[in-house]
Amino acid sequence: MENPMEYECSKRIQQLQLAMQNEEISGFLITQNVDLYYFAASMQTGYLFVPVIGDPIYYVRRSVPRAIEEAVVQTVPLGSFRKFGERLKLDFPQVFNLSNPIVAMEYDVAPAQLVNRITGIIQQATITDGSTLVREVRMIKSQYEILAIKEAARVVNFALNNAIGYIYEGMPEYELIARIEFDLRMNGHIGMMRMRAYNQEIITGAVGAGESIATPTYFDGPAGGIGLTPASPQGAGRRLLRRDEPIFVDIGCCIDGYVIDQTRTLVIGDVPQDMAAAYEVAEQIMRSTEEQLRPGTICEELYTSALEKAKSAGLSAFYMGYGSDQVSFLGHGIGLEIDELPVLAKGFTIPLVAGMVIAIEPKFTFPGRGVVGIENTYVITEEGYEKLTISPEGIIRISELS
Repeated sequence: MENPMEYECSKRIQQLQLAMQNEEISGFLITQNVDLYYFAASMQTGYLFVPVIGDPIYYVRRSVPRAIEEAVVQTVPLGSFRKFGERLKLDFPQVFNLSNPIVAMEYDVAPAQLVNRITGIIQQATITDGSTLVREVRMIKSQYEILAIKEAARVVNFALNNAIGYIYEGMPEYELIARIEFDLRMNGHIGMMRMRAYNQEIITGAVGAGESIATPTYFDGPAGGIGLTPASPQGAGRRLLRRDEPIFVDIGCCIDGYVIDQTRTLVIGDVPQDMAAAYEVAEQIMRSTEEQLRPGTICEELYTSALEKAKSAGLSAFYMGYGSDQVSFLGHGIGLEIDELPVLAKGFTIPLVAGMVIAIEPKFTFPGRGVVGIENTYVITEEGYEKLTISPEGIIRISELS
């Protein structure tokens, strides 16, 4: 049976090469794990060199046998790193025989030390930043990728529905996320999700209630969570769930490397009236945003429109965080990483394009009281959009379902 990744990676490399031509880049040295997987179908330690014209080669340090088995591009042992520049010159004369070859790297994720080392061993080329090119190629998802995200959405829905049956008054937050994680893992979740941003880490979900989940943290999102320790200061802590307060369940799932992102608001009893009203505004923002989800809509306009709706409702002070900890976006691209392009935020003036997958998350944070809101993941289609998230919306009342 033909490996579907051969076709996928071939198309991805062609798209990268087209982008390289447009930017007059002679070669691209891929070093980051997720990008290696995206273009070569293997994540073994090494370097993938993509010439602007011709086939790439994957130079692997470890594990070479596994990379040869997994990768869908030519794969060879790296050998001596000190001689890597000489080897590239021999393997890619169409690049390094140019008078001034330009080689790109992913500056957004590559350590400065690595960039300096590469600069030292490829002295005949100018090293430049090509991270935007890679991110823009990855921004448009294939049907293969969308199907993986749909499967992740199915698993998240299964885990959420099971969790609804587990929840009880006095339940520790960490027990709730543990039960959710068990169901996710038993149904294919790889046990991790990935972020590209430096020093940003992501856990399976920000799950909690009351003042605990409203506690801000370094994570760039509207909800934080007290966590179990300052060594992991986000998500579920030891606080017990109580009646008549919102239970915030922002969870993801990673299937075959691809992530879904979804948030639902639950309660044992009833959510306080003002917070329930805020939740309704969140859904109104979601519906209004959906009406604009079509090719050609400018990302920034979705963000500013949502801000205006929160302001009109008198809730701008609580929208997407509180005080200096408010975040400045409505949604984000999602795929192999949780923070992909595009971003629905000020300054992102690119239009929506069919194939983009975006998580949209209007939320309201009430300090000392909790967080309410909703998050769905969508794919932009030629006609508009398809919602990939399948879990029921609305405030989920545990007393009515248990």
